[in-house]
Amino acid sequence: MTIRYGWRGDFGNDELTALHAEGFGGPAGPIDWRARLERHSLGWVCARPADTGWLAGFVNVAWDGGAHAFLLDTVVARAARHGGIGAGLVATAAEAARAAGCEWLHVDFEEHLRPFYLDACGFRPTDAGLLRL
Repeated sequence: MTIRYGWRGDFGNDELTALHAEGFGGPAGPIDWRARLERHSLGWVCARPADTGWLAGFVNVAWDGGAHAFLLDTVVARAARHGGIGAGLVATAAEAARAAGCEWLHVDFEEHLRPFYLDACGFRPTDAGLLRL
């Protein structure tokens, strides 16, 4: 399957809401993703199979307006997992963040995603802190 990765790619709110709900659970209610992303993000990456064009993956790239970018909500549809789409999303996001002048790309992840981010995507482990609000 040939995948096309689009930096700041077009998407519909309904398709992104459905993909997000599939990947993370929670409500699939209406969300104005476009307004949210335009307000808070450096960009995002959409992954779509070239032959069908459905939204197979997505990652949001938030930033501090300077040297630091942050991956949020990397998600691949269940039907498209284990084919390298997630790594392609991350690689496209890293390339675009670098082109925008960012020097660091951060990501937080759960333990079961460690092989994906460290091995498949090339991140290195660091110490970090988290405070639940």
